[in-house]
Amino acid sequence: MSDLEQRIAQGRGDGPADLVLRGAQVFDLVTGDLIPGDVAVCGNTIVGIGAAYEGCAVIDVSGLILVPGFIDTHLHIESSLVTPYEFDRCVTPRGVTTAICDPHEIANVLGLDGIRYFQAASEQTLMDIRVQLSSCVPSTDMETSGAEIAAEDLCSVMGHRSGIGLAEVMNYPGVIHRDPGMMAKLRLFEGAHVDGHCPQLSGRDLNAYCSAGIRTEHEATTPEEAREKLQRGMRILIREGSVSKDLDALQALLTDVTAPYMCLCTDDRNPLDIAEEGHLDHMIRRLIALGSSPLATYRAASLSGAEAFGLKDRGLIAPGRRADIVAVGTLEACDVRLVLCGGRVADASTFAARYEIPPIGRNSVNAPKVRPEDFRHAGNRAETDVIGILNGKILTEHLHEEIAPQNGDKCPDVARDLVRIAVVERHGKNGNIATGFVQGFGLQAGAIASTVCHDHHNIVCVGVDYADMAVAVNRLGKIEGGFIVVEGGQVRAELALPMAGLMSLERFELVRDRLIGLRAAAKSLGVTLQEPFLQLAFLALPVIPALKITDRGLVDVTRFEILS
Repeated sequence: MSDLEQRIAQGRGDGPADLVLRGAQVFDLVTGDLIPGDVAVCGNTIVGIGAAYEGCAVIDVSGLILVPGFIDTHLHIESSLVTPYEFDRCVTPRGVTTAICDPHEIANVLGLDGIRYFQAASEQTLMDIRVQLSSCVPSTDMETSGAEIAAEDLCSVMGHRSGIGLAEVMNYPGVIHRDPGMMAKLRLFEGAHVDGHCPQLSGRDLNAYCSAGIRTEHEATTPEEAREKLQRGMRILIREGSVSKDLDALQALLTDVTAPYMCLCTDDRNPLDIAEEGHLDHMIRRLIALGSSPLATYRAASLSGAEAFGLKDRGLIAPGRRADIVAVGTLEACDVRLVLCGGRVADASTFAARYEIPPIGRNSVNAPKVRPEDFRHAGNRAETDVIGILNGKILTEHLHEEIAPQNGDKCPDVARDLVRIAVVERHGKNGNIATGFVQGFGLQAGAIASTVCHDHHNIVCVGVDYADMAVAVNRLGKIEGGFIVVEGGQVRAELALPMAGLMSLERFELVRDRLIGLRAAAKSLGVTLQEPFLQLAFLALPVIPALKITDRGLVDVTRFEILS
């Protein structure tokens, strides 16, 4: 029989199903009912529920509840600091069976080769990785990236089976003011899915942005902002990353009424936070604990995402749907006991059987050798623009502080938590070094630095000692990128990320352990932030208000211009 005939026959019970899950109840996300009976699977497809079935293989899931596999509707796998294969092994056992990723981190370093790498990797992972095509490489013209991708370049990577559409359109001023390059990309994807990114956009500007056909948005940080965007027909992706934590603020908006138009995403989440808290499973537990109903929460975690991104083959445990199934002890605890992804059990043997393509992007850190004096900050007036960190957000404040110049330099002032921040161009293009001030780290000594620096991924460093900053930046060049903590001229902790300066080639457990050491080393220097390295990385992203820094200088994001 053909695959079609096999599915029909097994669904009818004319012969044994390939796999039967026996003894659980199915949580139906349409009616909210708990349905007793077996679940029959033929190949990668569910063919029966609510009845008794015989199977060639039977898994006893007695007493458990079966829910559809979770869909992370927007993330950058590079921010997990591991390869797609290790991300798969880390997160799939927690119930995430589909990840809709934007590979613009690696694309900003390697261009189309980075996108092609993720497309090829998606063919081998157990999790279904959907690779959106990056819309903003670089994110603006106010930074130096390793590559630039225009509309005509995207044509060469369209048509891969992992594709859905155009990834987050971060250059919202380019949309509103009809920038020709942005218009060319939007025209290329007319009729397809276009993912949004428009923090604090409102009123007629929001209307204009939505008129471009952009239908999803993950940058809402307040209920008022999210409600307005819902009213404009956008689907809101509630985000809970390692830095950007918007779940608590938006939870009250997630109800049985709004759930079909609200989804879950992590955007940027590292292995340490996944180990300590979880991934989408953590979001599910937290939403229910705060008062969202299990029906609304599990809809947002699966069915709503499937509908929002046009993935009609998943999101429900129902005949004809992809066999992405998660078994939990209780809906409230979201304590995952078993995961099926496309009909395959997510266990060690399944992960071991995957083919892994070789890494790319080695030796991509080509920064100039820096000296301590390179981090001096000249100025002839005391009034100084300062980046103000908002803990738990990637939004920043544009502060103004009085810092008197001394001998041609404005020095860090730890008593006021005013420390030096610098961005060093590392793609070997111009050797730019920009400096400024940031408040909110609590740093009392030494320096920390990173090549994870959104989205251009130059080297970003904060410190109170210029010599330590120089040691940190130069060391990152030697280890092919990564995270580092330096004090007294000595490296206190480091994590090498040799794949494009973004990802480790080690297993996620080792990366997790190294992050523990890095966090402790940063804390020993006085750092008060829970996740200092990703917080540092977002200080260089010039599409998130209000004040940021790139290798070309401080950027007033509200006015979308570099400060003189």
